[in-house]
Amino acid sequence: MEHPVTLSGKCLCGAVTFHATAKDPSIGACHCEMCRRWSSGPFFEITCQNVDFKGADNITTIRSSDWAERGFCNRCGSNLFYRILETDEYQMSAGLLNDTTNMSLTLQVFTDSKPHYYTLADKTQMMTGAEVFEMYAPPET
Repeated sequence: MEHPVTLSGKCLCGAVTFHATAKDPSIGACHCEMCRRWSSGPFFEITCQNVDFKGADNITTIRSSDWAERGFCNRCGSNLFYRILETDEYQMSAGLLNDTTNMSLTLQVFTDSKPHYYTLADKTQMMTGAEVFEMYAPPET
């Protein structure tokens, strides 16, 4: 496990900036249909805690599942985050980061949903949609 790092980033227009902590400063990619519709490709993210936004009034959220929401800048449209509601865990868009030095792609999820027209060359941990739901989805009540 890596040492926690403090990260910063901003949207395309700069109306939303943030500082956050990442316990594991590595990048993940989600190939699910929702992420591909949202970002026109895999959603590259870094999992963060203690996210502090400046310009939060420029953030619009949409509830995308029973357990999560997605946020974007309502000025420039930049995808900002996928947030797991129960744990307040943010998966910040990796493209927003000011510095990605020493980061690498280590995880791909929903690999069974990935379309045939692209392949990422990095050797990563791979998880199917069923494996992701088993690990992260809240139990049904």
